[in-house]
Amino acid sequence: MAKNVTKKQDNEEESLGKFILDVVIMMVVILGAFYLVFHFVLSNDEVSGPSMQPTFEDKDRLISVRNFTPKRNDVVVLLAPKAANDTPGAMYIKRVIGLPGDKIVSKNDKMYINGKRLAEPYLNNKYKKADNDAGHTYTANFTYKVPKGYYWVMGDHRDISKDSHIFGPVKRENLVGKVTFRYWPFNKIQGF
Repeated sequence: MAKNVTKKQDNEEESLGKFILDVVIMMVVILGAFYLVFHFVLSNDEVSGPSMQPTFEDKDRLISVRNFTPKRNDVVVLLAPKAANDTPGAMYIKRVIGLPGDKIVSKNDKMYINGKRLAEPYLNNKYKKADNDAGHTYTANFTYKVPKGYYWVMGDHRDISKDSHIFGPVKRENLVGKVTFRYWPFNKIQGF
């Protein structure tokens, strides 16, 4: 009888040890997978500042895809160019307006790409209305030809955004992610 009790205890201890080892291995695999996914495929980003209002507010939390082909109107996370005179390594969130080779003309709050008017429904907001009511344009007037390998990016809150109209076009390799999902705040969860 004592032999059976000892054998039963050994089996229980072996079972508990195997269970703990299985849990540890599973946690290492899960954490490793999360690390690989968020290091090479996705990025977890936080909006800092008002330059993309009202589309994004300060402290919004976003998921971005790292490998993408930039298209017009994509919202992207980018490494701030040196010309922005920001903290080294600073990340910005902006909207792609101009692609390589595009001629961009902004005149009287209307944007033209290669002679065609660009629809910008995201600019129909209280900030633009306040500027227009005060007799100001929301988007500065400018003309620019985007060089090959570069992109023209702008914030949605045009009159305060530090973007390409200040620091110029952005190299493709500085566009580090395309925003695909906002998960915070919960009442504004949305895919892009």
